[in-house]
Amino acid sequence: MSRGRAALLALLVAVPVFPAGRPNRPTVVFRRVTEPREGAFSLLVPAGWQTEGGITRVNPTAAGGAANAIEAKLDFTLKRDAAGSAMMRWLPSMRYADLRGTPVGNTGMFPPGSNYAGMTVLPLADAASFLARIAFPYAHRGAQNVRVIEKKPMPGLAEQVRRSVAWLPVAQGFTFDAAMLTVTYEEGGRSYQEKLVTAIHNWGSIAAGMWENKETFLVRAAPAEFDQLAPILAVIQCSVKLNRQWVMGEMRGQMERGKIAGDTYRYMAQIDKEIVEGRQRTNAEINKNMFLTLTGQAEYLNPHTGKVEYGSNQWKHRWVSPSGEEIYCDDENYNPSYDRTLQRTDFKRTPPRQ
Repeated sequence: MSRGRAALLALLVAVPVFPAGRPNRPTVVFRRVTEPREGAFSLLVPAGWQTEGGITRVNPTAAGGAANAIEAKLDFTLKRDAAGSAMMRWLPSMRYADLRGTPVGNTGMFPPGSNYAGMTVLPLADAASFLARIAFPYAHRGAQNVRVIEKKPMPGLAEQVRRSVAWLPVAQGFTFDAAMLTVTYEEGGRSYQEKLVTAIHNWGSIAAGMWENKETFLVRAAPAEFDQLAPILAVIQCSVKLNRQWVMGEMRGQMERGKIAGDTYRYMAQIDKEIVEGRQRTNAEINKNMFLTLTGQAEYLNPHTGKVEYGSNQWKHRWVSPSGEEIYCDDENYNPSYDRTLQRTDFKRTPPRQ
């Protein structure tokens, strides 16, 4: 077993522990939903929750340049109801231009806020500042009484993002930063607590000041129920499965649109090999920081496929269907086969792997 794989297992796998006196959690049915526009990924969604958005593409002509048109963008929302009283949202990764000290920047033709090759001209921001000044206002234009109650660095996430681009020939010139921000605010007459995460990838002098945000993600709920919803939100976050075929096609397209040298195609096999493990490590870093649950996952043996998979250990029982739906419950007497709302009888219990 590789050192990276061993570290991943040490981080994720734990024997379920239920503190004495902990009240039973409500039974939750999760359905696997595929990203609607290009089928880029799938994830588990609580029954009754709504989705909005998905993969988007930037038109280089309309954007004033091609810098943000090379790769697909994701703006995807998952919410409990129309108001988003409980919500998760993945925000798009965007490239920016810090032209300070560059020949074109010294001309004074591109002040902050202007457009350069399809990128907004902005000084390089650290991860926490980006979340406060750019990501949060983008996601919540009507927010009031905003208070930042915690800033937390996430070096583990920064390292995972570094690994994801380490195959690039110019990667040695990159720098990375990642952080989580916890805020409270009011929106639409309701009070919310929210956690936001991002990683900043600075391309450095090799790209004349270009930088971008990655893995930008938020979760919110009413302050009184945030901790109660955390296990559900953690299941969703850790359930994301990338479509390998889509990812490989996207990578090839990026190389062609970005006119990257042909010899980089030899890295494709290695990238393909690392897609799943890399996504698991990144999800684990986000999950353990956002929900403070180092022991939030356990290994289970899927009775339908015979394969080992990860699932939440925050409930006493886990059930799975052949199509990938999951149910978590504490009720000893609950059996999905007798739940008329499900209209199926093929769920099987999955005890933790010993």
